[in-house]
Amino acid sequence: MLLALFFCLDMATLKLPGLIDPHTHLRDPGATHKEDWHSGTCAALAGGFTMVMAMPNTNPPITDAITLVATQRAAAERAVCDYGIHLGAGTDNVAAAAELGPQVTGLKMYLDQTFGPLRLDDLGPLMAHMGQFPKETPILCHAEGRTVAAAIFAAHLFDRPVHICHVSRKDEIELIRAAKDKGINVTCEVTPHHLFLTLDDCAHIGAGKCEVRPMIATRADVDALRANLDIVDWFATDHAPHTLMEKESALPPPGYPGLETALALYLELAHEGLLSLDDLIKKCCDNPCRDLKLPAQENTWIEVDVDAEWVAHGAHMRTRAKWTPFEGRTMRGKVTRVVLRGETVFENDRVLAKPGSGRNVRPATLQTGSDDIVRQLGADKQIRRPI
Repeated sequence: MLLALFFCLDMATLKLPGLIDPHTHLRDPGATHKEDWHSGTCAALAGGFTMVMAMPNTNPPITDAITLVATQRAAAERAVCDYGIHLGAGTDNVAAAAELGPQVTGLKMYLDQTFGPLRLDDLGPLMAHMGQFPKETPILCHAEGRTVAAAIFAAHLFDRPVHICHVSRKDEIELIRAAKDKGINVTCEVTPHHLFLTLDDCAHIGAGKCEVRPMIATRADVDALRANLDIVDWFATDHAPHTLMEKESALPPPGYPGLETALALYLELAHEGLLSLDDLIKKCCDNPCRDLKLPAQENTWIEVDVDAEWVAHGAHMRTRAKWTPFEGRTMRGKVTRVVLRGETVFENDRVLAKPGSGRNVRPATLQTGSDDIVRQLGADKQIRRPI
């Protein structure tokens, strides 16, 4: 468990624990023109995140030993911050997923519309994974509306914890509160964009760039999320980069980049009196560390100039997406230095860490017999698909 303490280095600079983002999409393998392990973790350091968890809806998705090994190798070569990898739940990998549980940070179930091929439409695979996946490794659900209730009920039947990702609506957060009040073992997260943006913002953002899953909602939904921050366990960016050309196309894929704007938005909640700094540390550090059973990052911290104002411009960011739904917004609070395990890895807007210096929080011996497919997965242009 990370120690939830902070202190001022001077009148304007806070020293905070390194942040954890438990929900990112790094697009590696299969779509590295959008992001890869290096560009995505550089964006993470710039945003104050010293550890990220990668989602499995890559191309191909991470659902078995071979695709997991390929992803582990890509991360080992390129990541500049620490990381974990979530496995994807499919209709035909119940036994394989259970066996791989110790090597991953979670099992991701997609129960609603998302980007990529992973989606469970039937109760059978949902119940099978709930029953067989190791209880010591979390199950995380992309669930919306009625599937939130289904995920919570299924987990309750099997007496296991469940985590609901990117809660976005009033009825969902109220259902989770009711479940927690009944003693059901459910945790949840919210994203910055669901706390700050509504459908009314789409006219400014642009129709294609506004596409995200879950979709941003109404002012009443945003107000409900803000009113229930006390039961929100994690903050997560759901960093989901696509290029500007893709977002402005006739068929824009859903997703927003978010690693480099998140902390300033969390601090804005603190400035509004909706969140204390202790709360921020719990939701960005302590609680993900507890629930995902992550190792402590010794001698790791970030320094933040809380008074520094800057304007969000996607073109200046490290993510390959090169855009942000918060384009032109004046932000307050800027990361000035990041120290990871005693080494300065980011300072004065420069990433100093070398590719491959990040550590896997679930280290595993890379399996043999997978070299051919690993080489294929590394040849990005062989597997890239049109949007």
